[in-house]
Amino acid sequence: MTPDHAVHVRENHSVLARSEQRALVWIARRLPPSVNSDHLSALGLGAMATAGISFAAFPITRWAAFGVVLSLAVNWFGDSLDGTVARVRHQQRPRYGYYVDHVIDVAGSALLLTGMACSGLMSPVMALGVLAVYLLVSAESYLATHAAGVFRMSFLGFGPTELRIVLAIGALTAAHSPWAALGIAEPMRLFDVGGTIAIPGLLIAFLVSSVRNTRALYIAEPLPSRGTESRAA
Repeated sequence: MTPDHAVHVRENHSVLARSEQRALVWIARRLPPSVNSDHLSALGLGAMATAGISFAAFPITRWAAFGVVLSLAVNWFGDSLDGTVARVRHQQRPRYGYYVDHVIDVAGSALLLTGMACSGLMSPVMALGVLAVYLLVSAESYLATHAAGVFRMSFLGFGPTELRIVLAIGALTAAHSPWAALGIAEPMRLFDVGGTIAIPGLLIAFLVSSVRNTRALYIAEPLPSRGTESRAA
């Protein structure tokens, strides 16, 4: 693998992206030198595991919702800040950072959804469905980064930070009532409603991104003309 494989453009058009980036740079410049990107990455993964455990504790106590909110906040701090610290300090390790960051994302998502499947707020089948579609979107994003050099972090103004906020609000709402009533239909588990919305949304994001990237790459690498083939032969 050559270093060129790690060079890519990060594209984040989420609602909170600009204000979030300013806050992250402000924090990164004030962190003690003893705290580095690896520490923050490990903190982010540990916090996501704690969020999953907090969800799994819902059948025991509704106070677990506060564990979810705190864990998601700590995950934001670690996961969002690790790359910013490396850039602010000019300590980038593009291939290492890209690989570790996304391995942690995949592992953290699996831990979180495992906890949600055990929480009683979401059926295990729905949790598995959300995880499967999330991994589908992630795989397409990682392939696009390698092939097209662009890593898109948001879709229709919605990115990782917005997702954390929605999950935190959902956890606090579930602490009051784990059920959601939709008109005259039977009440559903609160996070099953979320999964019913998330799965089609993620599938649409996958399809739109796949078509867009395939078209861009097809234009960038057109089939050679027959005359070119003949001269090459």
